[in-house]
Amino acid sequence: MELKILKTKKDYNTALRRLEELFHAKAGTPDSNEADLLALLISSYEDKHYVIEAPTPLEAIRYRMEQQGLTNVDLARILGYKSRVSDLFNRRRKLNVNIVRKLHRHLHIR
Repeated sequence: MELKILKTKKDYNTALRRLEELFHAKAGTPDSNEADLLALLISSYEDKHYVIEAPTPLEAIRYRMEQQGLTNVDLARILGYKSRVSDLFNRRRKLNVNIVRKLHRHLHIR
């Protein structure tokens, strides 16, 4: 495959198929080197065309709760007040330093 900057969806799909063929190439071989370059080209294309926005703080909290199987009641125990959970998710209360520290300590959210 001719290595070049991926400009179209067709170029991208062709590169993905070729990388799949080369995926288990032995390190240090020409195929392995080609796979490394393809991975860089594919990554560059994806960074430009498939942007993933950072989650909002509330989305991050919900996601972490889902990962850990927590409910709003569990979060209320962490924060100390049931009404705070509702207020946060309904955007009637903003996150403050104390809440952020508790969330970091219990949910390990940066």
